[in-house]
Amino acid sequence: MRLSTWYPHPVPSKSEKSRKSLFPTITVSHSQTYCDCTQSSFFFFFFFHLQTPKLYLPESFSTCECDPSKSPHSTMSMLSSRLFTITDQSKLASSSSTFLFPLFPSHSRSFSQSPRSSILYGRTHVAKPIRAPASQLPSAASSVTVENSESESDPSGTLFVIRARNRIGLLQVITGVFKVLGLHVEKATVEFEGDFFVKRFFVTDSHGAKIADPDSLDRIKKALTDAIEDGGTVSMGPASPTTRGVMVRRPGSGLGMSLGSDSAKAERMFRLMDGFLKNDSISLQQDILRHVEYTVARSRFNFDDFEAYQALAHSVRDRLIERSHDTQLYFKRKDPKRVYFLSFEYLMGRSLSNSVINLGIRDQYADALSQLGFEFEVLAEQEGDAALGNGGLARLSACQMDSMATLDYPAWGYGLRYEYGLFRQVILDGFQHEQPDFWLNFGNPWETERVHVTYPVKFYGVVEEENLNGEKCNVWIPGEVVEAVAYDNPIPGYGTRNTITLRLWAGKPSDQHDMEAYNTGDYINAVVCRQKAENISSVLYPDDRSFQGKELRLKQQYFFVSASIQDIIRRFREAHSNFDEFPEKVALQLNDTHPSLAIAEVMRVLVDKEHLGWNKAWDIACKIFSFTIHAVIAEGLEKIPVDLLGSLLPRHLQIIYEINFKFVEELKKRIGLDYNRLSRMSIIEEGAVKSIRMANLAIVCSHSVNGVSKVHSELLKAKLFKDFYELWPEKFQCKTNGVTQRRWIVVSNPSLCALISKWLGTEAWIRDVDLLTGLRAYAADPDLQQEWMMVKKVNKMRLAEYIEAMSGVKVSLDAMFDVQTKRIHEYKRQLLNILGIIHRYDCIKNMEKSQRSKVVPRVCIIGGKAAPGYEIAKKIIKLCHAVAEKINNDTDVGDLLKLVFIPDYNVSVAELVIPGADLSQHISTAGHEASGTGSMKFLMNGCLLLATEDGSTVEIVEEIGADNLFLFGAKIHEVPKLREEGSPKMPLQCARVIRMVRDGYFGFKDYFESLCDTVDGGKDFYLLGSDFESYLEAQAAADKAFADPNKWTQMSILSTAGSGRFSSDRTIRDYAEKTWGIEPCRFPSDG
Repeated sequence: MRLSTWYPHPVPSKSEKSRKSLFPTITVSHSQTYCDCTQSSFFFFFFFHLQTPKLYLPESFSTCECDPSKSPHSTMSMLSSRLFTITDQSKLASSSSTFLFPLFPSHSRSFSQSPRSSILYGRTHVAKPIRAPASQLPSAASSVTVENSESESDPSGTLFVIRARNRIGLLQVITGVFKVLGLHVEKATVEFEGDFFVKRFFVTDSHGAKIADPDSLDRIKKALTDAIEDGGTVSMGPASPTTRGVMVRRPGSGLGMSLGSDSAKAERMFRLMDGFLKNDSISLQQDILRHVEYTVARSRFNFDDFEAYQALAHSVRDRLIERSHDTQLYFKRKDPKRVYFLSFEYLMGRSLSNSVINLGIRDQYADALSQLGFEFEVLAEQEGDAALGNGGLARLSACQMDSMATLDYPAWGYGLRYEYGLFRQVILDGFQHEQPDFWLNFGNPWETERVHVTYPVKFYGVVEEENLNGEKCNVWIPGEVVEAVAYDNPIPGYGTRNTITLRLWAGKPSDQHDMEAYNTGDYINAVVCRQKAENISSVLYPDDRSFQGKELRLKQQYFFVSASIQDIIRRFREAHSNFDEFPEKVALQLNDTHPSLAIAEVMRVLVDKEHLGWNKAWDIACKIFSFTIHAVIAEGLEKIPVDLLGSLLPRHLQIIYEINFKFVEELKKRIGLDYNRLSRMSIIEEGAVKSIRMANLAIVCSHSVNGVSKVHSELLKAKLFKDFYELWPEKFQCKTNGVTQRRWIVVSNPSLCALISKWLGTEAWIRDVDLLTGLRAYAADPDLQQEWMMVKKVNKMRLAEYIEAMSGVKVSLDAMFDVQTKRIHEYKRQLLNILGIIHRYDCIKNMEKSQRSKVVPRVCIIGGKAAPGYEIAKKIIKLCHAVAEKINNDTDVGDLLKLVFIPDYNVSVAELVIPGADLSQHISTAGHEASGTGSMKFLMNGCLLLATEDGSTVEIVEEIGADNLFLFGAKIHEVPKLREEGSPKMPLQCARVIRMVRDGYFGFKDYFESLCDTVDGGKDFYLLGSDFESYLEAQAAADKAFADPNKWTQMSILSTAGSGRFSSDRTIRDYAEKTWGIEPCRFPSDG
């Protein structure tokens, strides 16, 4: 049952899908009855019938710490914290059994208007259900009397005795009267007399004193009598200077409502929604067909795969929404400290497979679909990727959201709902072309538009000073207002009912401005204003080489943080009235510098809107913000021109100047007048273009500054933010990034998932990834190695089929699949990889035929996008295609070497490529990669790494040992010296392959000239020439290991076994415990 059962029943078995976890359980043993506390804002009431015992009890112990006054639904606040003892001759006490007592919610939100009052937790009280003789039964009339309480155990309160026929919702009305009048119920007892009850309430006034004033007693009695007789809801009425009015709303008095009393309406609604959606095959089929006909609007007898996918997705979303509502309700009742994760981008990938696996109903859906003539895998392929981000940072955000849900942390994610992604990469004649990625073309079945969650976001305008209560305050009068509309996306956890929310904001025009333009006949201006508003959330990363692009980028950032901060504060104010509690209930995580304007926005709201003093507001801000930075070099740090910020956000510029002034003045006291250091640490950068250093702003305000790997964290301390580290060493922490094993093993590599579970004897590793270390004991086992190789071959077969379908190139499954897939950039050194491939090709061409039999065959796979304006990166892509065309059509080489470029690389393609890879290259110039989560995904899938000692590679070596991967290249501390001295003479092998490119061996001689100049033109900033020999040696070592299948497979098993440390679960747990100060808030399970 869901929330509509009115009688106790035995607790269902684990297999039953009920909401019993929401209900307190009553265990009857002898004469003691204990009720567990769920800190609910719901209430119970007593009812004990002569023939059929029906017992409704308050839900929690006297030791409960819940504060029902924080919820507008908590009309049972004075009775919800009691331990009851039943001393009745009822047969319930004759044996020990467990019963489930459902909840019945209050719907009178008017109670939230009354002043908050503390709950007084008294002694353990006794409820004595007594069946009175027929001669003592009360008359049909209800009554309210005041009696002497001195003979009772608590003589300090006024005793109200209420006799009335029992009905659903009556106790809600009675306690509502007490609450509206500001009274406290210290104790309550109940006696049952046939169909009537006698309720005794020991009540005190707001000061804890007995109520003695006759007029006050008369008003209370009248209010109670009216409420009992009329059966309505209670709310505040007009108040005089000396009294508080109570108004009883009669049933049916609401406009357009004809269901009767609120209690009856609630009872009916809960009965109509009587239980969870069922997950048996027939129910799933019915749900899918219902969505085909009523959501997709197609005939159930004629719909294609895509329409079947849409119906399937909506069916799954129904179950996600069900869990999401339960989770948010539970969070609201528990009121834990929440973390709000602010990220400018997310790469969620496809949601269908991940959702049904996390819900635990993937097999049920597959079976249901097969009976309808569909394959789950085929329908899953119909889904497109959500284009809400680009690269590792965006995918990292998605992994961390998955971990927060799985680990039961009370969290919200915030971002922007981009209509267009970065771009769709199309390759024509080897050249990259960018096309719009309108990923919402066919809608998004996973999101829910929250039209009621809309906030105004202001731009431009002026700041004026006004006098408020004798004090000056700043008022921002905007020149433009747009509306931010929320779109919610559920994020389910694995092995838990918790489902958290990713809330994305979309820009809409202000209704008022829109209507004014239309009403005056200015239709063109109305359309232009609408377009300007919608443009804010239209494109991910607009081209910021122009002023308009820079302005739009800044608009996006402020629009994002303003809507998010308003939403966060609104949620806080629902349960709290004092901002002193804000740091105890809110943690704000800034994921890189893009959301750093949130600091100035929080200060603006607290100072200008909430009228807190500057010092108090700053103290709150410094306690709630934490900052994770992903940049490695100073050039990568975000700066905003002062003129631009002052024009678009004038009040925020004032606030940042004030923050900087106070910071610099305090800094002078700490370090003296070291002007060079003061200049470096200032938030304001002086120069030809005066700018705001957003990273400095984030560091100054945040209580925690996090690097994303050990190497990166040391770089921050030693180079990038050395001055800040010396000032605040306690702020700087290391939180090595991680990826979720649920996406990158369970979803993308189900064969490996099943094999791991088989050998570990459990699926618990999916939540507790440290259990993967148990594979080490079997790494040399021939049986596991054989099965491991079979799994890899199956995945390579899938990848080979994709390659052939995509490029027409047939590849051998016996070859080593050598993969480098990441954003195309000089520092990531795809060019080094291509030059190495050319060298391998040149060697094979110059071999005797007898020697070629000893060559380890390779399929080299490269994928990634180049930024539209990054010409060198685009030339790298063209060179890759030119070399591939030469190699793949050379019959002398055959299957010994193939080169393939995968266009439009995204999460879905990665889920195919990563499980099929044998070797993965992570070859960035040392000191340029903050973390590199790509290597972690490959590692989890048993792929061996060829890498420089950069980013997370150092920690991977610590975990799996240097013998199980292939390292090469200059160390981080060697790079500056090599650049300063200039690279040594170019190795002969490198000079030869560069010459082949320059001479036009692969065509496009003039086009590639500037690309070659970056290596042998005296620059070689990224040290390709310096590392070339070391790179070839590492490649030779990989060839040698691959030639021994047993050794290679053992290394592969050990790679997966050591990957647990690089799970995002570990990362999030570190953040929660060491930075955010939050604890899990797990929705009670079904079992």
